Amino acid sequence: MASRDVAVALTIAGSDSGGGAGIQADLKTFHQFHVFGTSVLTAVTAQNTVGVRAWEPVSTALVTQQLDAVAEDLAPAAVKSGMLGSAAIVRAVADGLVRHRLPCYVLDPVMVASSGDRLLHQDAERTIAQRLVPLAVLVTPNLDEAEILVGAPVRTGEQMEAAGAALVAMGAKAALIKGGHLAGEELVDVLVTRDGARRFTHQRLATRSTHGTGCTLSAAITAGLALGRPLETAVVAALDFVHRAIASAPALGAGHGPLDHFAAPPRD
Repeated sequence: MASRDVAVALTIAGSDSGGGAGIQADLKTFHQFHVFGTSVLTAVTAQNTVGVRAWEPVSTALVTQQLDAVAEDLAPAAVKSGMLGSAAIVRAVADGLVRHRLPCYVLDPVMVASSGDRLLHQDAERTIAQRLVPLAVLVTPNLDEAEILVGAPVRTGEQMEAAGAALVAMGAKAALIKGGHLAGEELVDVLVTRDGARRFTHQRLATRSTHGTGCTLSAAITAGLALGRPLETAVVAALDFVHRAIASAPALGAGHGPLDHFAAPPRD
């Protein structure tokens, strides 16, 4: 049987037993963008829409073996990472990205769940900044994560632009500072590249269904890059997809429910 040209994307992240974030959200998003998803599991969590009850990291040896297995047989056109859990796993992932020269790497520096539960050992924060930020074509922190990475307040549009510029100065090709935690009815996301900054605004939706928003956004951007789209085009399409996925969310669970991963992706 003749093979078809299918774009492959890789997610390196933790598992969400509730199905709304992490590996599960990433693979659902890849599928909606008609991209074949592969995965490297870094941690197993016991969580639902209310919160994270427990989690354990996967051994660094197994993370490395998963990454090698995928890279050597199903070479991805784009890669993202989410929950990494520990400094040792951060180093293993950085080593693997370099060893296999994996392209179009999107870093979602997952540190705290939407429920407030920590998903990263504190000693790993500087390791992410030192080892992964310089490898990334895009870093996608929320306000709290941006503050940790750049060591400065990030609570206004101007501070978001400054944080993005700082991440670019640290070696990233671009940064998308996510404004979901901003006060007010209008939300702002800021994309910063070496050429300048662009702000994206939209109205806040009245919903509790926001679990997995960051994972879904970074996965959608990664899918766009795997399809060969320019970075800014991939970002615009991903923001649109996530906004519509929040708007049509199925209101599952008693806490922060998952998005609607059945939402149609934007057309080329």
